[in-house]
Amino acid sequence: MAASLASIPLSRNGLSLQFSPTKRHCFTVPEFHSPMRVCCSASRDGHELKENLSQLKQLKNVACGILAVWAVTAASPVIAAGQRLPPLSTDPSRCERAFVGNTIGQANGVYDKAIDLRFCDYTNEKSNLKGKSLAAALMSEAKFDGADMSEVVMSKAYAAGASFKGTDFSNAVLDRVNFEKANLQGALFKNTVLSGSTFNEAKLDGAVFEDTIIGYIDLQKLCRNTSLNEEGRATLGCR
Repeated sequence: MAASLASIPLSRNGLSLQFSPTKRHCFTVPEFHSPMRVCCSASRDGHELKENLSQLKQLKNVACGILAVWAVTAASPVIAAGQRLPPLSTDPSRCERAFVGNTIGQANGVYDKAIDLRFCDYTNEKSNLKGKSLAAALMSEAKFDGADMSEVVMSKAYAAGASFKGTDFSNAVLDRVNFEKANLQGALFKNTVLSGSTFNEAKLDGAVFEDTIIGYIDLQKLCRNTSLNEEGRATLGCR
């Protein structure tokens, strides 16, 4: 009885998988960066038993599937990253939703409808944001300068690039918030939960940290921000 053989030659422009018996399956991966072609082919050996053919067919299907997934992943490794945020909401009253907040999700970030506050302006808002639940809110490029956001819950909010100059975050829950490149100059973090939040390239000069609740690893990352002034670093305990 002839032995069954399987080979997977790899080349720059294509992949092929060869088996026995004769049958060829080919498909082309969509052109994300460069065309790739995945082929599964074989040659027949008339002396092989039917049970071997069945096992070989199963192996062929599994291997072809693996190669197809590998090819698509290699061709476009950043598809998911490009779809990180949903399109901007077309709801004309979407900015006013901040005054109602997330009424069902709270700290776990679950919601029935996304709170899309991107590009909204809440400058010097002193009453309508206080104590609201904005968990998982989309807040990038929004303005909250001088706003009273004390006691707000912003768990898992996405606030990259937003402006919070002089914002009052006293007694707020800001865990797992993305503050990347946000402007937090002069913001007040008094008795504020900051565990799991990130401040990569955020502007923190003049920000006040008093009795904040933050994990050791998160504190180390925060202390790497060069915009922190000496007073802020001393209060946080940066070394």
